[in-house]
Amino acid sequence: MDPLDILNHLLNFVAPAAALALLLVLTGGWIGPKGRPALSAGRRFAILFAVGVVVLAAGLLLWGRDGKMLTYAALVVGGATTQWILLGGWR
Repeated sequence: MDPLDILNHLLNFVAPAAALALLLVLTGGWIGPKGRPALSAGRRFAILFAVGVVVLAAGLLLWGRDGKMLTYAALVVGGATTQWILLGGWR
């Protein structure tokens, strides 16, 4: 496998985490508390993306392959919980 193939596989692996993080950042104003969030959109995206990649990696380690629906369900739950914490829903 050449380096371009490795990069392609890596980008396809993290794409669901990036898409969910972007979606949560863009819709955070609709579902979160009103007012200015404590963190900028870029920082929230980075945190949500990192949480998503960790969840995807845990699913890969646990089941030995990626793309399992349970991993994607855990990605949604992890992202939503992180968004809730970042927007101050726990207060």
